[in-house]
Amino acid sequence: MSTLLLAATATLAIVTQDQAALRAAPRDSAPQQAVLWQGESLEIRGERLGYLQVYDHVRERGGYIRASQVRTTRLDAATAPELRAVIRFLRDTPGAEALGIGYGAAYLKAAPAQAIDAELFDMLGSMAERLGRRASGRQGRTTDATLAAHLQVAANYGIKLSGVERDGRVQLCYDGDAFRRVLALPADASQQTRAALALTRHDCLDPLQSPPQRHAVDQWRASLLNRIDGSALPEFVRNRLRLRQAGVWAALAFQHARRGEAATQAAQQALDALASVVVEELSEEDRSAYSDAAIRVGASRWAALPAAATDKGLSVITQPGEPGQTCVLLVDARRDTKSPLFKTCSYGLVWTASASANPDGTALTLAVQPLEGWRELWLFRRGVDGWQLTVLPPSNQNPDLGYIEFAGWVPGGKQMLAAREVKVDGRFQRSFELIDLETLAVQKQADHPNSLSTFHRWQSPRWKQLTVSLRQMPK
Repeated sequence: MSTLLLAATATLAIVTQDQAALRAAPRDSAPQQAVLWQGESLEIRGERLGYLQVYDHVRERGGYIRASQVRTTRLDAATAPELRAVIRFLRDTPGAEALGIGYGAAYLKAAPAQAIDAELFDMLGSMAERLGRRASGRQGRTTDATLAAHLQVAANYGIKLSGVERDGRVQLCYDGDAFRRVLALPADASQQTRAALALTRHDCLDPLQSPPQRHAVDQWRASLLNRIDGSALPEFVRNRLRLRQAGVWAALAFQHARRGEAATQAAQQALDALASVVVEELSEEDRSAYSDAAIRVGASRWAALPAAATDKGLSVITQPGEPGQTCVLLVDARRDTKSPLFKTCSYGLVWTASASANPDGTALTLAVQPLEGWRELWLFRRGVDGWQLTVLPPSNQNPDLGYIEFAGWVPGGKQMLAAREVKVDGRFQRSFELIDLETLAVQKQADHPNSLSTFHRWQSPRWKQLTVSLRQMPK
């Protein structure tokens, strides 16, 4: 982490109030030179009439500021412990991130080299990340001049926050320099865990990365998380590690499969990480992370199973298509790959192990995953004019994550059971549905399968065994 170049002076003034006026003379009626914000550092050059004569190296401008609006400190080893105590206090104070970062910069200037340890960078990183989250939470609201000023103060100290755009929103993400320093220094398990979780956030991944770049990043994320020994941590903190591991390994399972590599181990690790979460120990703030991880794992869960063997009845066979494509051929006992019942190609991952034909041989479902956190349900149906394909998405809105999966056939050949989970505009939705095969309309739905008698009676035992949608939910 780079710090603002501070003047080589014995004392320093740190602004503690927002919108403090830097004036041309030591009186309230003097012209205002600039508006200062908490956390900014000023070189002290004198004192007069209750004002400090200062010089602002960022704006390259001198002036006067009320002594009550700043705190003065000497930049020497003797005052370093006092600065550190203030940083510890500000670390968990929402809205005081810029001030805490300003004190951190002063501490780096004053403290001897041996006193600069993992705790300091842990505190700086935590404040920088919280500042980014605060700024991201303001998207779509009235412009907050104070927050914008705090971001600029942090930037002046070398804190780098970059915007990641997703679905019309901009998420401000800290580049993690301080957290990388935590991992490079002797640090306790809590500090290492905070650093690892900050550096492996899903919402701060660059959506414009190429597949090879993303694969390398996710491998690094998995390696970093696996290095953390959480055995001595509180259970709710260990849950956070497990949830992050589940999401990362689910992403790697998808990427391995896209590259033609074995994905079974990565998918199983994702499932195991999700299953190891102690639901009773989930903190309230981690419940959304639990649902997020479950959807990511649910989308890639078929990677944990080997490809299905071709059945003599209605089934699917895959063949390579154009570069990057997989062609799906619907066959039965009389129509083989030379003259299939239906053929189509997709750039998504086709999970043949998911294929399920109804007893009448008039319909078949297939899971296809075009994105790492997005899995669709393909429904092949035989009609008067032959076979047709309909793609059922997890949601028709603008979801962030989601999957829909086959859950059972209802006798009579006219209805199907399905389960879906989606994240739309930051909200998670889970439903179990009875779908009309002719119109594809959802006839009934509930948030639990036992609430639908038809679903409870005809759900597929295989689906019940493999799905993550029936996981234990926090109360």
